[in-house]
Amino acid sequence: MRLFFPKLLCVGAAGALSALAAVQPRAVITAITAVTVNPTPVTRITKDVATTSTSTSSTKATSTAVVTTSTNSTTKLSSTSTKSTTTVIATTSTTNTTTSQTASPTDILNGNRTEDIFAVSDIKGFYNLPDGGEVIKNATLNATNIQGDILIGMRKKMEAFYFFTINDAPGFKKKLHNDIMPMITDTLQLLSVSTQPLVALNLAFSQSGFNKLGIIDNLQDSVYSNGQTADANNLGDTGTSTWVPEFIGTKIHGVFLIASDQQSLLAAQITVLESILGTFITKIYELDGQIRPPPFEGHEMFGYLDGVSQPAVAGFNINPVPGQQVINPGVILVGEPGDTLLPARPGWTKDGSFLVFRQLRQLVPEFNKFLWDQAPALTGMTQTQSADLLGARMVGRWKSGAPIDLSPLADNPALGADPNQNNDFDFFHTGFNPTSDESHCPFAAHIRFGLFGEMHVTDAEIQTNSSSPEPDLERGLAFVSYQSRIDLGFQFIQRAWENDPGFPFGKIHNPGHDPISGQNNGAARFFAGYDISNTNLNLAMPTEFVVSRGGEYFFSPSIEALRDFISV
Repeated sequence: MRLFFPKLLCVGAAGALSALAAVQPRAVITAITAVTVNPTPVTRITKDVATTSTSTSSTKATSTAVVTTSTNSTTKLSSTSTKSTTTVIATTSTTNTTTSQTASPTDILNGNRTEDIFAVSDIKGFYNLPDGGEVIKNATLNATNIQGDILIGMRKKMEAFYFFTINDAPGFKKKLHNDIMPMITDTLQLLSVSTQPLVALNLAFSQSGFNKLGIIDNLQDSVYSNGQTADANNLGDTGTSTWVPEFIGTKIHGVFLIASDQQSLLAAQITVLESILGTFITKIYELDGQIRPPPFEGHEMFGYLDGVSQPAVAGFNINPVPGQQVINPGVILVGEPGDTLLPARPGWTKDGSFLVFRQLRQLVPEFNKFLWDQAPALTGMTQTQSADLLGARMVGRWKSGAPIDLSPLADNPALGADPNQNNDFDFFHTGFNPTSDESHCPFAAHIRFGLFGEMHVTDAEIQTNSSSPEPDLERGLAFVSYQSRIDLGFQFIQRAWENDPGFPFGKIHNPGHDPISGQNNGAARFFAGYDISNTNLNLAMPTEFVVSRGGEYFFSPSIEALRDFISV
């Protein structure tokens, strides 16, 4: 869970930058619910993606590295990851309790977990999370005070984002303090199956949400304070013309992040929350998701393995894997070493983090057709192989997760599945020229991102090479990033790196836009180095393959802040 870092992967200057933020991956969204600020429902879009015990959504992480990092590689670059979620209608059982159709939501949530809430055991290429005992013994961060999604949230099998507005501040505070707080999941709980809850629950607030609660402290982040609607043009969006209406403005006060491995558990938790909070809040919008079924676990909508480039956070990740960048905790957590604004922060913000949420639509049929049509004719390669290579050069990894810096001409599934190797590179090679050599990896290649929506491309979409206009077939990324400063984290990376065709600087030619998530306010983009036989050529990209559907900026407080300050 950090900020995503696309183009930095192939900068070719290890250690030249310093890490700023972090993002995390989520799952593919298959259910979307929108409601107006009054209790009257406006839209309800539900797509049953899985009717068996297998999930049908895909999780994806975007890595963000800020100053010494690259998103996809561990070449001394710090990275973050984003996540997206999809709705899950799965019936798998992962608890030791049997639920029936007549069981109440409270009964469903009573029980002990017997299987890991995370999907990491099903996904090849991910490094292991730290052991809870090691964290208690050796780590310096207070893992019981940090909400669980901030450092490890990208690995969940299913997740729902529940956006709400607060109608009654005193009533909401009382219910939060007395009834919701015991449900909030901290980081340490998630590190062992024996302590994992059946449903993990986190909570974050927008600036307008804090205003509603009477909290007017300056959190020292003007981007957060102004809200994402005010930032739309700055991020490269076409204003808010493509946004989900519910994200426009400042009516969203908060978001519950709800994760589990069964749809029935997610639904039960939402029912319990709504029962507790009653008319004190109104749901405005909901996104539900899950990882994709075998053999696509951990792969995002375009088909690439995601979430394999997470940085190691000092004080939490005890044993980094080879090539994994270690970043100061203050890059992600407010009030910790590395937080450049630490002296000016309100004391209660310590161990909290700014959460960026973005809903990004992925145009999968269009992307696949583009690869096929634009694949250069290469000696010894079929058109299919050339199209696969073009996609890998745009992303920075093959679909297996193998980095093209280590495997520049063909996918290497064994490499992609090995966390001790798939990030152990630094873009430097014998005879490498850091200003002109793109033989292994283009300077503008993206590395990680996330998704939401219908899991599989339909026959009609394949025949027309166009994404369906039907709302319930929309697919894409539910992007979540965490950082201690949005202006130096997500916003900076999106605006100054992904969207800037001149970044990374000092190259023999402009590298071009990040081909995956770089935005140009709706105008055409280009990508250099796409043709391995002539890396001086530019590839024109007249349309975007990832379209912004809007989002909001939030602050995810510590457990102590929620209990002792915000809810009192």
